[in-house]
Amino acid sequence: MPGQVTVLKRDLNGEIVWQYEGRILKRGVNFVLLEAFFNRDDMPFMDVVLKRDDRFVEKFYTDRWYNVFEIYDRDDGKFKGWYCNVGYPAVLDADSVSYIDLALDLWVAVDGKQTVLDEDEFLELKIDVRTRAQAVAALEELKQKFINEKPPA
Repeated sequence: MPGQVTVLKRDLNGEIVWQYEGRILKRGVNFVLLEAFFNRDDMPFMDVVLKRDDRFVEKFYTDRWYNVFEIYDRDDGKFKGWYCNVGYPAVLDADSVSYIDLALDLWVAVDGKQTVLDEDEFLELKIDVRTRAQAVAALEELKQKFINEKPPA
């Protein structure tokens, strides 16, 4: 049943680095789809401007090492692109969605152009070889999914 949840983005130590409210649109066995609104001031990003109150449709998975955000403009509803975070699989409960971010991100523009972000931050993370390999594999999976299907299921 649709309801409000708090989204908690965490660092490797489990500390909350960003949080915001979202509304559940759909729940599945291994995912939740929610709607949230950007809660930071307007800022240029890649080929768009992310604006306070832009609409984000976000999909978090409990069995995948990433999440996928579809971004829509607050003023005209126009689709801006996909922002994907690589991180540990999400932890979903009744009133929150939580994930540990691994710095590595993928931006997919409306025209399909892909840009990998924050590789330098990812390389600096103090993580074990297995976790690093899992994150790199997740990024490659995302890249392939966006070549074959938009948005990835």
